[in-house]
Amino acid sequence: MAKGKGNGGRLKREFIDYLGVFLGVNLTALGLVWFLIPNKIAAGGVSGVATILYYLFQWPVGAVILLVNIPLFLACLLVFGPAIGMKTVFGTVLLAAVVEYWGALVHPLTLDPLLGALWGGVLAGAGVGVTLRYHGTTGGTDLAAKLLAHFSALSMGQAVLLLDGLVIAMAGLVFKSVDLMLYALISIVVSGKIIDGVLDGFNYSKGVYIISDRSEQIAQRVLNELNRGVTGLAGRGIYSGKHREVLLCVIGRTEEMRLKRLVKEEDPNAFVIITNVHEVLGEGFKE
Repeated sequence: MAKGKGNGGRLKREFIDYLGVFLGVNLTALGLVWFLIPNKIAAGGVSGVATILYYLFQWPVGAVILLVNIPLFLACLLVFGPAIGMKTVFGTVLLAAVVEYWGALVHPLTLDPLLGALWGGVLAGAGVGVTLRYHGTTGGTDLAAKLLAHFSALSMGQAVLLLDGLVIAMAGLVFKSVDLMLYALISIVVSGKIIDGVLDGFNYSKGVYIISDRSEQIAQRVLNELNRGVTGLAGRGIYSGKHREVLLCVIGRTEEMRLKRLVKEEDPNAFVIITNVHEVLGEGFKE
């Protein structure tokens, strides 16, 4: 019975993953068809290469996306295993198909290259982010970026930005337009930020470390006035050799000023570190 339930749970997760990849790929395709391709914005990736070839030789964008991606499947299978490989095949083939489908069905929403770069970056970045969040890729430099992020300290957004710079340079040479290069750069910067936001969360909180001789008083006020939990960590100053309690708490962005004022009232000489924290899970935050 337990084994059956386990298999059912895995099948459900797989179904949700493929549904997420389907949604993400369609968002990416709409970003291309509505905004990027009509404005000659080759915003990196195989889709950027396909856009360049479309305007040079009238080759179908979907067909180029599929053909260029085929050699990358082996790398995906070797590094991430058969499950990721199948989702990559699914995502890439689907992207090639839906780009052609939406291209025949809808019309460009704008021919202003700046608006195309901005909104194309938002929509395509959201699509890639959703696809990656559900353990798939849309192939091309998305897959290369996933590999690079896997083997380095780069985030997905940074990896995409690094790899897609080459495609932007090629587009500038082919279209002989510095303006289009700059629009494409805007688009991939926006796209990279959106990818990171989808993967790491937009609604970030604040992580706070407080070192003070009045840590107990500060902790009680945080508990009572902000209704936030506080953890006391054992710390020691290396230079002074003095042992002190380090307070750790996580607060919402809107509570930052209240916390700083509270700490200053108790101890103007307190040492405070405040940093952005993504995906806070647990009591008082997201389940």
